[in-house]
Amino acid sequence: MKTAESILSEIQGVITQIREESLKSIAVKLANANRIFVIGEGRSGFMGKSFAMRLMHLGATVYAVGETITPSIAEGDLLVAVSGSGKTKSVVSTAEKAIELNCQVVTLTTNLESPLALHSTNVLHIPASTKYRAEGETRSIQPLGSLYDQSVHIVFDSICLLYSNLKERGHQEAFRLHSNLE
Repeated sequence: MKTAESILSEIQGVITQIREESLKSIAVKLANANRIFVIGEGRSGFMGKSFAMRLMHLGATVYAVGETITPSIAEGDLLVAVSGSGKTKSVVSTAEKAIELNCQVVTLTTNLESPLALHSTNVLHIPASTKYRAEGETRSIQPLGSLYDQSVHIVFDSICLLYSNLKERGHQEAFRLHSNLE
């Protein structure tokens, strides 16, 4: 088996363990939120920002936490938190604050017992390996948390497709909101 095929096989092994109903539930929560905020650090943060960008293309009011133009979060808003370990301090503290402000927190993590999972209103378990190689994580030939990040990207794109169907926004509507300053 070639390297790329092995990686695809690993991703498929993770994705097949995630229930479609869980993705649909998150898409509905996103569609019903006033505004959406996304947080993650490192590569998880990059996956989160790509998710936020695609949601913006689909007409959502969405922000990446930590950017200079990100406003304060308020009741009725939703935070999407991404952390493989569920222990990333900045992500956990942001989720805690969002819960204090009566916001929903949707978390993507491998660790259902983590501090982040415990400070969430909805947890999507991504059963992929992280840099910690904790017990119960899917094994990977890839270094660090690559399998987790790749799987999160696919999950986020799946949620975006479900969201776009709920909002009845297709390619043309998304393309109109795509950057034209290139």
